[in-house]
Amino acid sequence: MNYRATFDTQGYFAIPEFFSPSQMNRLEGLVDPVYSQWIEQNSTEIFEQKLVNMHSLTKGENFQGQEGKRIDFFDAILPASLTELMTETFGEDIYFHNTQLFFDPPNPKRLPYWHRDLQFSPAEDEVQRREQGTLLSLHVRIPLTEEKGLALVPGTHQRWDTPLERSVRLEQGGHLSHEDLPGAEIIHLNRGDILVFDAQMLHKGSYSANHDRKALDLCLGNQHSLTSPYLDASVLPTEDEIQRLKNKAFYRRARHIVESTR
Repeated sequence: MNYRATFDTQGYFAIPEFFSPSQMNRLEGLVDPVYSQWIEQNSTEIFEQKLVNMHSLTKGENFQGQEGKRIDFFDAILPASLTELMTETFGEDIYFHNTQLFFDPPNPKRLPYWHRDLQFSPAEDEVQRREQGTLLSLHVRIPLTEEKGLALVPGTHQRWDTPLERSVRLEQGGHLSHEDLPGAEIIHLNRGDILVFDAQMLHKGSYSANHDRKALDLCLGNQHSLTSPYLDASVLPTEDEIQRLKNKAFYRRARHIVESTR
């Protein structure tokens, strides 16, 4: 299948049963201790700030005294099958940026919100619009449980907002960011499936249709002035750890970006 053609048209593609049951069991066994520890340490903040995700799962502080588990984590999230797919689809320059784990918010006041990821950065909206065609910022969603957890507006990676979309996304003119948008699709994924989508397309979470939602997102992309400065060295393997990894290329590119911008 020509995944790039689908991505160029829609802004996303999904592949059923990409990960085997044993791979998923391994992933969940590595994710759960990190996630559970974070929940225990931050439960008040999660509720009060209406959080919907944890980020930076690969930080060393999450694996204190378990350095081998951190290497296992890096290996498990980027097996050769996935890096080969991403390289074949998007070219040789993809690097690893970060991880996020999405869940249904415990605070019922948190509603889904339409957004393009970089709207939460200092970059002005006009700059984001201008750079839309040069920026490749990707999420690879790996649901650890079945979910209808993400809504997308296909094609919005190739164009900027309509007046209605802008008003909803930025809550202008009396609109709210959770409102329905024309052409939106809710993506249904099973455990083992993957979804690859453009982080700058219009998207939002979908909370009500899930039970114990737990979706791991890998943030990948090409080096770009709007995204690469946010690459955090603490989420990357050390040089010693890279030597011990089975699949190194995406992590090596990330370390090169960090070192070249110091």
